[in-house]
Amino acid sequence: MLRQVIGGDRATPRSPAPAIENLVSAWAAALARPVYRPMSHVELHRFTRWAALRLAGAAAVRPVDTRCAHDVGAALVDTDLLDRDDLPATVSALTAHLPAVAAERGAPSPDVAARDVTAAVVAGYVARMRARILDEQETVRQAEVQARKQTQDALLSSEARFRAIFENSGIGIGIADMDGRIVDANEAFASMLGYTVEEFCRINVADFVYPDDAQGMWELYAEIIEGKREQARVEKRYRHRDGRMVWTDLTASLIRDAQGDPLYTVAMAEDATTRHELQDRLRHQALHDPLTGLPNRTMVNERLAELFSRPGGRIGVCYLDVDNFKIVNDRLGHGIGDKLLVAISARLHQCVAERGHLVGRMGGDEFVILVQDPPPGEVALVADLVLASLASPVDVDEHRLVVTASIGVVETDVDDTTPAEVLKAADVTLYWAKSDGRARWAQYDPERAALDMTRFTLTATLAAGLERDEFEVEYQPIVRLDDGAVAGVEALVRWDHPTLGRLGPDRFIEVAEETGAIVPLGRHVLREACRRAARWNAENPGADLFVSVNLAVRQAHDPALVSDVADILADTGLPPHLLQLELTESALLGPAGRPVDAIGALADLGIRIAVDDFGTGYSNLGYLPRLPLHSLKLAGVLVEGLRSPTAGASRIVTSLVALAHALGLTVTGEGVETPAQAARLRTAGCDTAQGWLYARPAPWDAVVAALGRTRPRR
Repeated sequence: MLRQVIGGDRATPRSPAPAIENLVSAWAAALARPVYRPMSHVELHRFTRWAALRLAGAAAVRPVDTRCAHDVGAALVDTDLLDRDDLPATVSALTAHLPAVAAERGAPSPDVAARDVTAAVVAGYVARMRARILDEQETVRQAEVQARKQTQDALLSSEARFRAIFENSGIGIGIADMDGRIVDANEAFASMLGYTVEEFCRINVADFVYPDDAQGMWELYAEIIEGKREQARVEKRYRHRDGRMVWTDLTASLIRDAQGDPLYTVAMAEDATTRHELQDRLRHQALHDPLTGLPNRTMVNERLAELFSRPGGRIGVCYLDVDNFKIVNDRLGHGIGDKLLVAISARLHQCVAERGHLVGRMGGDEFVILVQDPPPGEVALVADLVLASLASPVDVDEHRLVVTASIGVVETDVDDTTPAEVLKAADVTLYWAKSDGRARWAQYDPERAALDMTRFTLTATLAAGLERDEFEVEYQPIVRLDDGAVAGVEALVRWDHPTLGRLGPDRFIEVAEETGAIVPLGRHVLREACRRAARWNAENPGADLFVSVNLAVRQAHDPALVSDVADILADTGLPPHLLQLELTESALLGPAGRPVDAIGALADLGIRIAVDDFGTGYSNLGYLPRLPLHSLKLAGVLVEGLRSPTAGASRIVTSLVALAHALGLTVTGEGVETPAQAARLRTAGCDTAQGWLYARPAPWDAVVAALGRTRPRR
């Protein structure tokens, strides 16, 4: 529009007079407020220059050219330039600057000319704006007439369209009055429930009220009848004419009369039976094991959550695992394994279902039985029934399989624990039953569980303890029985655990063997003991104090054992004959009962080899002549028998000492705590002894301080 207005007027003076420039600048500035404009600032300035020049020419002639000024005012409307607030700004700019422009152009009466031109601009603007408003009003009127005609046409056909939709809709639609009488219904709703439309309209809404309807459903309908609610949507079951149930998604709405009072209710029902049945099947699949049909882990957890939601209740859990089930899968195949699981599941369900307990499959060959509020002895009885039900062989295809199971039993108040803790406790107890021999059940024991947790903690922190140098070595003197002098010391490791305190080897050596940490731990103890003994013997020439260090089974079978011991002796400077390595029978002999090769290699280095805890278990005396041994250490259980003057115990010790001496071995009695034990060992010919009678294990400095004055305490 702007280009149409000013596009043809490009003949503007190259050097406009100052008065014109003042008018253009003032006018453009007045119109350039921060509102939306259909033109840029450049176009706005160009328009005001064009208009100013036209108005200057109109003011310069006599009489003034009001037609030209009138056209400029109309152009302001055609460009959509001004809003209602901009016309006063335009008049102000013209009033202030147009007289000077008229004077500059030689008008005889500049003020009068400027006034007449400004009035003509306003008149042109108002005339053009009025014409535009009238045009717009006419357009609106025509549109209103057209809309009214279309509305009338729509009203004429609305009833026919509604009836067509009502009758042909696939969704059931029914209309009832405030008394529940069905006044109209479509074929879809009637046939959904097995009726004709005429039959359906003789039924009252109250006839569809069932005792097992969802809670709160009819309260919502009552609120609609009372006008308190406009609409409600529920899942509603209807009884079909043939007796089966039809599930629907039902929406009930209220229709009011002209005064706003409730008039009718409209029910729209969509058949959801197929979807509901599918949801039931999917939920069953989600909560049941596909192989056995038993409740799965998810359903067991849901049931546990329900039981734990009742304050003051009790819960019993039997957690079952089939013994050696992996062998069935590995040797007979997973197909046979699956059939075996199905047979086991049937037996479990049969033996406890009549007692009202839930049996579920947790996965693999693990099952769980939940007992709600068990009476005294019920959980143990259930465990016995399960074991009895599995006692007879299971025939799977052509295989007759003998099945046993291990069961962990937990019984507790729900207020004292959580579902996760109960299942964890049952799982832990299950593995107690397995470790105790399988084919049995075990009862949860909090003290045993605490010990297991401590063992787990030790396993998890042992490697870090080695890195942090938390292990210390203590020493216990080994005393000659003939004169009471100290012949050597035994190195005993202790663990200063950061949370469990100071631990003896009985607490962590087995864990170290299982994890493999015994090898670096044993190397640490051996190096420390050899370093101490080497320094003391160097400071006390001729004393020949030997140090005895225990080797575990895993150490004895470590390929690097011999080289490690040789390197430590070389590094510390301890003579090989002053090192004694103590090994149990299981560490000395390999799997086939043959001597471990490393023992001969260590003896060849000049190291003393001693059999530790001799006399325990079923010692095989036949290996003694075949090994390069130097000493036997009588087990503490044998020395314990010497506390009282029992002839049998003394004769056994005397015989063992005589046997050892016949083989050229020395004998040490361990665990000596009383003078009577020491005297009887001395009488039996035992060479050395150690125990609390002489000294308790202590740090090296405390032990060497007592060397030379160690005598039995009377």
